[in-house]
Amino acid sequence: MAAHRPESNFPPSLWGDQFINHVSDSKVFEKYSKAVEVLKNDVRSLLTAPEIKMIDTMNLIDTLERLGVSYHFENEIEEKLQQFFHLNTNYHDDEAYDLYTVALHFRLFRQHGHRISTEIFGKWRGVNGEFKESLKSDAKGMLTLYEASYVRTRGETILDDALAFTTAALKFMAPNLGSPLKKQVERALAQPLHLGIPRIETRCYIAVYEEEEHKNDTLLKFAKLDFNLLQMMHKEELQQVSRWWKELGLISKLPYARDRIVECFFWALAVHHEPQYSRSRIVLAKSIVMSSVIDDTYDAYGTIEELEVFTEAIQRWDDGEISRLPDYMRPLYKAILELYIPIEEELAKEGRSYASHHAIEGLKELARGYFEEAKWLLEGNYLPSFEEYLKIGLITSTYGYAIPSLFMGIGSTQKADFEWLSEKPKIFVATLIKGRLLDDIGSYEFETKRGQLAIGVESYMKENDVTKEEAMAKFMELCTDAWRDSNEEILRPSCYKSRDLLTLILNYDRVTYVTYKDKEDGYTQPEKVLKPHIIALLVDAFEV
Repeated sequence: MAAHRPESNFPPSLWGDQFINHVSDSKVFEKYSKAVEVLKNDVRSLLTAPEIKMIDTMNLIDTLERLGVSYHFENEIEEKLQQFFHLNTNYHDDEAYDLYTVALHFRLFRQHGHRISTEIFGKWRGVNGEFKESLKSDAKGMLTLYEASYVRTRGETILDDALAFTTAALKFMAPNLGSPLKKQVERALAQPLHLGIPRIETRCYIAVYEEEEHKNDTLLKFAKLDFNLLQMMHKEELQQVSRWWKELGLISKLPYARDRIVECFFWALAVHHEPQYSRSRIVLAKSIVMSSVIDDTYDAYGTIEELEVFTEAIQRWDDGEISRLPDYMRPLYKAILELYIPIEEELAKEGRSYASHHAIEGLKELARGYFEEAKWLLEGNYLPSFEEYLKIGLITSTYGYAIPSLFMGIGSTQKADFEWLSEKPKIFVATLIKGRLLDDIGSYEFETKRGQLAIGVESYMKENDVTKEEAMAKFMELCTDAWRDSNEEILRPSCYKSRDLLTLILNYDRVTYVTYKDKEDGYTQPEKVLKPHIIALLVDAFEV
């Protein structure tokens, strides 16, 4: 008798061979590279000019970050911010420090790890502690305070109030504002900067900056050329990854699985777009797509007996296990083992063999978690308690595998970085929570339509006797708290020594937020959510 298998019915890939057939133009690449180098020196001189005032420098730093070119001047920016932070500026009494300026400085200092106090917003609050109504005429100041409120940590009620106050005011103001400010406000309300994917935010901001009355033409040209140059590099990486995926042929052998190599590369690109992370993007994209096919094997095809054998095989990590597996699982198991052979050879040359160990252990734990969930679903739709679910659900969020895989591809990561991660620091736990609960909210409708039990939401509803909407609202509240924890972890002195790695973890959170926000599963059904972003980053270039 044929095994009863769950139904998958995932939408097919949107991309065909579009990215495999990409043809790169080395002459254009060379031309852009030379132009970027020249402009880079011009921009650096703007940043390091001795006579430039603090307010102007802070505005310039914000513009460089939003235009996506600040990675060229990391040391100069860090030095300036360090210097400015220790000036202990009196934001209260100086007229030059309006709401726009103070909120901008607050956000920049916080995002770079400087623990600036929320008290600097005190002068805009009345005797009862509420923000003054007169602020509602200052759209630019309100927008900047709105963006600043997203870097809040736990207990910072002044920023909770600021978010509620500015959100309501900006929604009311937006229809009557002139462009480009109107576009910026509408964008911010739909996608707060701090929760957005840096590369997508850059793409949007370049278009807005072009309309600015006081724009700097050198900066604008530099940003467009740099964006196009990186896009050419990213397209070559995606071509390489897409070819590998096609040659592997897993989708033709496993038609139940989601064919999402382009979306997986987009995730990797969203985490880190800078040139020095090229290898890491390729490794991360391959790791994510592999965990996606493994997920679908547990979730959308395998029987409990097959999955038990498969889980054991992954724990043993030995090609001698292949013969024990059902025929359809063999190519997948072989592909998993083979993925790591070239990676481990490279790591050995760098003296970093320990890096793959952490990623592989993450994958083994992931398989064990998937098997637990499969048992709940396949052995009579068992509904665990919410606590029991979350214990496994944080593992099956996949981030306990993805973050070590991300670290593995970065040449500068050391043994201590992996050991720190294995101790489950607060920022990592916050990432697991966001990854799990946002995914649960986003995938609820699709899973329910498939006749599958959406365990996270259902177990919370049953245990707390609440509606679906109330359960999802609670999940969002937990995610907001997790963001506050992440923001706290970025601040010195509690901050881990490598802010670069913390930023990459935050970027992982950001791509999760963008993919699953508004109750969408943008990964499983990328047409509406991820397709426009992928076109913006990997298809359309700027005219220069």
